[in-house]
Parts: sequence; C-alpha cells; structure tokens
Amino acid sequence: MRSEERMKPRPLKSSLALFLVTVMAGLAVRMAPLGLPAVVVKYGGSMLWAVMIYWVVSAALPRWRLTVVGLVAGAVATGVEFFKLYHSPAMDAFRMTLPGMILLGRYFSVRDIVAYWVAIGLAAWVDGRIRLTE
Repeated sequence: MRSEERMKPRPLKSSLALFLVTVMAGLAVRMAPLGLPAVVVKYGGSMLWAVMIYWVVSAALPRWRLTVVGLVAGAVATGVEFFKLYHSPAMDAFRMTLPGMILLGRYFSVRDIVAYWVAIGLAAWVDGRIRLTE
C-alpha cells in the first residue's frame, strides 16, 4: 500500500462529484419527507454538512496529507459552529433564511462539533480509499 504522502491528488471532477452527491444527500436528509427519526435528520444532516466541508478543503489542498486536510476541515467546521455564538441583527436575519440555515445553522451545539469530527474522520478514511483506487 502506498503511503499517504505519495497518494495522487483526487481529480477535480471527482471532487466536484463527491461534493454534489454529499450536498444532495444532506438536503434530502434534512428536507425531504423520508420519515427518518429526528436524530438521524439532525445529526445526519450535520455530519453530511461536515463531509461537504471536508471535500471542499481536500479539493483546495489536493497535495496535503489527508490527516492534515481532516484537521483543517474540522477546524473550519468547528469555527463555523462557534460563529453561531455571534449575534447581530443582520446575521440573525440571515440565519433565518434557507441559505443561512444551510450554510451557518442557527444554534450552537457541542454535539454538532462531535458529529462534525466523526464525519470528517470517516470522510478522510473514505478519501484515502478512493485515492488508492484512482
């Protein structure tokens, strides 16, 4: 098996496909009437949002080690979660819109941070497997 440092960057088309599939799955989990349990809707959507962040970071930093990409993605996701603690009339109004709810969310949750890190760890693992086969 090749070492992580020698893995080829994922092709941009593959990155875009992974991003789009993840976004569609996240929107379906959160918004489609699938009859899923509330915990799956809440944390499944949060985890897929974090995986989307991972795909963006891994595409932006294609030659970086996957562990470092995962740490950067986790830091971004955690930073966005902590940003929910900031309130201004304009920011709160944006958070009440559909794009604001999807991109930023509305309420701070430590549980979401845990879900993000678990999801990003899984995404990095999957990414490693994908890159070994490309």
